[in-house]
Amino acid sequence: MNRTVVELLADNAEHADTFAGRFDEVQEGQHPEAVTVCCSDSRVLQDQMFGNETPGRLFTCANIGNRVVQHTDAGEVVSGDVLYPLTHTGTRTAVVVGHTGCGAVTATYGALVGDIDAESEPPGIRHCVGLLAPHLEPGVGLLPEGLDRAESVNRLVEYNVDRQVDHLVGSDDVPDDASVIGVVYDFQGVYGGERGEVHVINVDGERDPDALRAEHEEVADRVGRLWTY
Repeated sequence: MNRTVVELLADNAEHADTFAGRFDEVQEGQHPEAVTVCCSDSRVLQDQMFGNETPGRLFTCANIGNRVVQHTDAGEVVSGDVLYPLTHTGTRTAVVVGHTGCGAVTATYGALVGDIDAESEPPGIRHCVGLLAPHLEPGVGLLPEGLDRAESVNRLVEYNVDRQVDHLVGSDDVPDDASVIGVVYDFQGVYGGERGEVHVINVDGERDPDALRAEHEEVADRVGRLWTY
């Protein structure tokens, strides 16, 4: 057997030993408190970033670029992965989780500025970049002058989260009473706090840090952006 799989199964045995008694309340169904839409980057620890060890608490979705949209015959719509808990399990909180140093945003930025030939990528990757590019392109034009590549990417990470939040807030498919939160998981220390902290940048479309701090005093110290535009 592949050594990696052997090691994963060994770790799973420890997991099962620890969690065996925690599934009793979710045997017949689930009612997650929140659906999180994270980047599938291996450095983004979806449950661990929120300290979650409770089965049934979080409905986790992941893809490169933490996208909430998909293309269908009806056009661009909110992904069924994200909609399912909002329409079928009573979940009323959606959290879009971007992260510093995002590879999908980096690739899309590179394609938009001509540094990367997206056409040379496999069709699946071209498709993912194609989903992000139209929404990130206006943000590239808004970037302040003098930023290096990493700084540009991390600002576009915020811009991308904002656009995904907009999709959810503006969709008729998302229940009106659902709250949509946009955050950035910072494992690079870019925001000045501890690496691994989650920083709130958007709540239901509001992205002004001062307004967010005033409205949400209980998490005011967790609100912060790298840029406003």
